[in-house]
Amino acid sequence: MNTARLLRLYVTASTALVLGTVGRTAGAIPAKSGYSLANPTPTALLREFNTDRPDATEGPFTVDAGHEQIEMDLLNHTSNHLDGVRTKEWGAAAFNVRLGLLNNFELGVFVSPYIHHTERPRGGPSETARGFGDITLRAKLNFFGNDGGGSALGLITDLKLPTAARGLGNGAVEGAVFLPTSLELGGGWDLGAMTGVDLRRRDTGGGRRGVWINSITTGHGITENLAGYVELTSETGDGAQVATLDTGLTLKLDASTQLDVGVQLGLSRNADDAVLFVGLARRY
Repeated sequence: MNTARLLRLYVTASTALVLGTVGRTAGAIPAKSGYSLANPTPTALLREFNTDRPDATEGPFTVDAGHEQIEMDLLNHTSNHLDGVRTKEWGAAAFNVRLGLLNNFELGVFVSPYIHHTERPRGGPSETARGFGDITLRAKLNFFGNDGGGSALGLITDLKLPTAARGLGNGAVEGAVFLPTSLELGGGWDLGAMTGVDLRRRDTGGGRRGVWINSITTGHGITENLAGYVELTSETGDGAQVATLDTGLTLKLDASTQLDVGVQLGLSRNADDAVLFVGLARRY
């Protein structure tokens, strides 16, 4: 699949999301259906603060119409040792800006301003790449559950643009589609899950391959503002399976601000050994 076709597919999928959203708005009359980017949701009607971080499982919830949300990795560090090659990577200030266009539809953009990547093969010199990373564009639609009900379902489409500095990306346009869901289990427990396909360029032979991505996460409050989560993730379809066990904490500073810290541990040989991060999310 060439770049032009992938771009057309992304535009088609995103357009379908918008048309579907407009159709739902016209056919149903929820209390907040009339709000939009031009007519923002009043502060008193904002839904509970939900973020797509810190776990890898994306949420089905969208940002209220006319509002924006910034979710940022203040600092992250990845370490790995595979086939005699030691890899370390630092990232700073990577962020996702989410903008609510309609009551159940948002657009977003992921930006990685600075990445420092080092590989040191056994018995050889280390190689270092640093600079700007790839940019990813996102469209998200919530089918139901945005404003309560105990369960929620969404649809996400991603388009990765090859903006990374030399040595930090594969130079390819790539896309992905995900279905995130959320369920309240009772007793203060919640469950999130996600399944989807990521279309990635093949390292050899040309073309693209579909990588099946699945994750499940559960969380519980520890105090009024502090909560913890545990998560399992899996990727299949690109050689050996990549699986991780993730855990972390979130701390709400106020109704629209959250700090988080977490770790991702590799369970399979091809997964990174460890990813550590600390982050911040803020709604405006």
